[in-house]
Amino acid sequence: MKSIYVVEDDANIREIEMFALKSGGYETAGFECAADLWKAIKERRPSLILLDIMLPDEDGIAVLKRLRTGRETKSLPIILVTAKTTEIDKVKGLDAGADDYITKPFGVMELLSRVKALLRRAEPDQEKERLVLSDIILSMADRTCQVAGEPVELTYKEFELLALLIRNTGIVLTREVLMDKVWGVDFIGGSRTVDVHIKTLRKKLGYGGRHIKTVRNVGYLADRGEAAEEGETAGAGEAAEVGESAGPGGSAGPGETAGAGEAAEVGGAAGPGGSAGPGEMAGAVKTRGKAGTKGTGGMG
Repeated sequence: MKSIYVVEDDANIREIEMFALKSGGYETAGFECAADLWKAIKERRPSLILLDIMLPDEDGIAVLKRLRTGRETKSLPIILVTAKTTEIDKVKGLDAGADDYITKPFGVMELLSRVKALLRRAEPDQEKERLVLSDIILSMADRTCQVAGEPVELTYKEFELLALLIRNTGIVLTREVLMDKVWGVDFIGGSRTVDVHIKTLRKKLGYGGRHIKTVRNVGYLADRGEAAEEGETAGAGEAAEVGESAGPGGSAGPGETAGAGEAAEVGGAAGPGGSAGPGEMAGAVKTRGKAGTKGTGGMG
């Protein structure tokens, strides 16, 4: 069900708008001021916003411009609903980024018709992509994810991260690029944020997580291949934790770092059943899963 946020300081008008929208089959939430709207948007992005211009705490045009510059709200359908009826007011609102402009008083049927028309026009943009990577399917319209036909619940950031990787299938994306595109340049946090989200994403995708490959010291890429790349985790694509050693019976591949940053002695044992080659470092990752490969020259 599509959700619509109603930002209106007049309680009577807000209730009328919300009642009409609910009668039209929409989920609604009402806000008296801009501050309440900003809090709600952080929790959930609506399908459309009805925005009054004259709000008690922030000018509606300023709110509109801020929405249009936001990474997650710049394409959000917005209808201005206001008592300002002059032509210049309408021009200012539309030039600021409004998709439509309704003047008070208005009829309930007109309101519903304009909402339906705007949502209909917005659908091509929202549904223009159905991202597919092997058995992983992302629907951009309702922001859902399926793996082998089974639904997978993703957070907003996880969905954006996976969508970005799939759109660039076969291309290595650095951690810096992922941070910029998904979290924004103003985000305060290190690249470890990306690693943590990738690990969680792989776990949620289960066997589909095998398509998210690690490129050592660079970043990540989405790949259509079945086997894990050198130096990354195998099986369900579960991310390796720094500090873990190679599992029983498996030896570390050339160039892999030591479990806790310690170099293996030349000819020293890397783990039960496997030895590290001359000049090699002990395995940086613990290989999980059933069918994934380890580093080049590694023993299964």
